[in-house]
Amino acid sequence: MIRVVLADDQALVRAGFRALLNAQPDVEVVGEAGDGNEAVAAAREHRPDVLLMDIRMPGLDGLEATRAISSDPSLADVHILILTTFEEDEYVFEAIRVGASGFLVKDTEPVELVRAVHVVAGGDALLSPGVTRRLIGEFAIRAKKAPESSTLDVLTEREREVVSLVGEGLTNDEIAARLVVSPATAKTHVSRAMIKLAARDRAQLVVLAYESGLVRPGWAE
Repeated sequence: MIRVVLADDQALVRAGFRALLNAQPDVEVVGEAGDGNEAVAAAREHRPDVLLMDIRMPGLDGLEATRAISSDPSLADVHILILTTFEEDEYVFEAIRVGASGFLVKDTEPVELVRAVHVVAGGDALLSPGVTRRLIGEFAIRAKKAPESSTLDVLTEREREVVSLVGEGLTNDEIAARLVVSPATAKTHVSRAMIKLAARDRAQLVVLAYESGLVRPGWAE
């Protein structure tokens, strides 16, 4: 069973998510939270596989709650899925940087919410290629130009190339096609890069690609 905690300050939203997820044969909502402090407490109490986190809540907001959970080694297995409105929220990039595994817009289709919970529970980042390019590109443009960094010095040239392609939003299969290698080889390169860079998941690998200056969409060279 995939254990889920819901964190949203709107009870009606939580009720809707709870009904939808509990209707799935392999998903169980084990807790709820109405603000960030409650979300952190629920994560520690229930140790869920997935925590659906609204980014805008009273008191401790979703960003700070994500930071608190992600920085706690005992909660390393809690995968945070941010709930947001893309057009309004400017904190998604930061949330992913500090440990969130992806994001969903609040008006997403029910089937997509269920799929997202399964994806994140499986340890993957919820960053489809199109969404990665749009989301990360949007917030990277607003960020200060990344300084030259030695962060990627631990990588081989091929691993740097792979991280760059991950940052562009390519899937493992697309990376394999671009580099003319097998999908298994591409996956191995991605996994090794994550280990060397201590990236929590693929989402953080994307962020590292931007922060290191390896990928700079929208920036003047």
